Amino acid sequence: MNDALTPHAALLARIQDRSARVGVIGLGYVGLPLAMTVARAGFAVTGFDIDPAKIVGIGASKSYIEAVPDAVLSEFVATGRFSATTDFAGLAACDVIVICVPTPLTRHRDPDLSFVTRTGRSIALSLRRGQLVVLESTTYPGTTDGVVRPILEETGLESGRDFFLGFSPEREDPGNRDFRTSTIPKVVAGDGAEAASLVEAFYGAAVERVVPVSSTATAEAVKLTENIFRAVNIALVNELKVVYEAMGIDIWEVIDAAKTKPFGYMPFYPGPGLGGHCIPIDPFYLTWKSREYELPTRFIELAGEINSAMPRHVVDRLAEALDMRAGKALSRSTVLVVGLAYKKNVPDIRESPSLKLIELIEARGGQASYHDPHVPQVPPTREYGHLKGRPSVDLTRAVVAGFDAVLVATDHDAVDYAGLRAWSPLIVDTRNAFDRRGLGGGNVVKA
Repeated sequence: MNDALTPHAALLARIQDRSARVGVIGLGYVGLPLAMTVARAGFAVTGFDIDPAKIVGIGASKSYIEAVPDAVLSEFVATGRFSATTDFAGLAACDVIVICVPTPLTRHRDPDLSFVTRTGRSIALSLRRGQLVVLESTTYPGTTDGVVRPILEETGLESGRDFFLGFSPEREDPGNRDFRTSTIPKVVAGDGAEAASLVEAFYGAAVERVVPVSSTATAEAVKLTENIFRAVNIALVNELKVVYEAMGIDIWEVIDAAKTKPFGYMPFYPGPGLGGHCIPIDPFYLTWKSREYELPTRFIELAGEINSAMPRHVVDRLAEALDMRAGKALSRSTVLVVGLAYKKNVPDIRESPSLKLIELIEARGGQASYHDPHVPQVPPTREYGHLKGRPSVDLTRAVVAGFDAVLVATDHDAVDYAGLRAWSPLIVDTRNAFDRRGLGGGNVVKA
C-alpha cells in the first residue's frame, strides 16, 4: 500500500485491483452465498462464524446451504480464495468486513440487536485505519449510525476519517432459482461521501447492479419497506380467505381470475401463517422504532395480527373438518403435517408456521407428526425446543393411512400428492396444492 495515499484512496485502489481481503461475518443463508459471490469476483475472502460445525463443513468442502453447491465451495477452498474460521482475530487482516448476522425479535416483539452489537465489539478489538465495515443485517433506520458506529468509534477511530461504514440490505430468497446474489440489484449507502463511494465500488465489483441511496438510514428503510409491502398484502389475502370461506367462495379461484388483469393488480397468496427470516420479523422493527417518534403504525400491526392468527384459524378448520367428515374430535385424532419448512423446496424452518401448527394440534389433545423431504428432523429452535429431534415420517400408504387427517402446510414439489389423495381419509390443504395439480375435491378441504 502507498503510505502517501489517504485511507480512502488506498482502500479504493485495493478494491479496484481486487487485492483487498474481505471478511464476511455470519456464514448462514446470507453470508455464505455472499462470500462465494465476492470470491468469484476475484477477492480473497475469510468467513467468520461462531459455529464450529460450519467451519468443519467448509474445510471439507461440504456446503450446508442449498444455494452454494459443494463444487463451488470446493473450488474456492482449494484455490485458497475462501477460508473460514471461528477466530475473530483474523478480522485485523481484512480490508472490507461485511456483517451478516441475525436480527431476530425478542419474545415481546422488540428488536434483538445482540448479534449485531457483539459483532461490532469483536470488530472493534482489531479495527484499524483504512477498513470498510458494512452491515447487511435487516434492522430499523438508524442502526448503522446509532448503534454500530458508536461501538466502533469507542476505539478512538472516527468513521469517515479513519475507517468507513456502510449499509447494504441483504436480498436473499432461499429456493429461488431465478435469481442469485450476483444478479439481485444491491442497494448501497455509506456514512459520508467517501464511505458511499467505497461501498458502491466494493459491491459493484461483485454484483451486476448497485443502487446507491443517500444515507444508511434510507437503505435500512428500503429493506423494511420491501418486506412490509409483502406482509400487509399477504395479510389482506389471508383476511379475504376467511371472509370468502364463510361465503362459500374459493379465494384461490378469485386470485387466479383477478391476476388476469394486466394492470393495477399483483397476486399475493394466503397460507397457514408467515415464515422465514424476513416477513414475520422485519415489520416489527419499524413499529418499534416509530414509537420513538410517537407515531402509530396501525396498518402494519394489524397485518401482523392477521398473519399471526392464521395457524389458529387453520387448526380450527382442521377440527371442523374432522368433526364433519370423520365424526371425530381433534383431541382424539392423529394428524400428519406435510411440510415443516416455511416455504416450498427449501430446508429452512425459521419462523415456520408448521411448528406452531404442531404445537396447537397437540395443545388441543391431538397427536401430530410431520413429513418433510428437506427436513429429516426438527433442528434446535428458540421457541420450540420441545420439538427438537422429532423425525420426519415416511410418506407411504401404510403410514399415511394410519393418520386421521393430513394437513398440507408447505407444498414441496417432492411430495406424492396423488398418493396422499388416495391414501388419506381427509386432507386439509392450506396451499391449494391439490387443485393446482388437478387433484382437488373429494376428501380434500381447503383452509
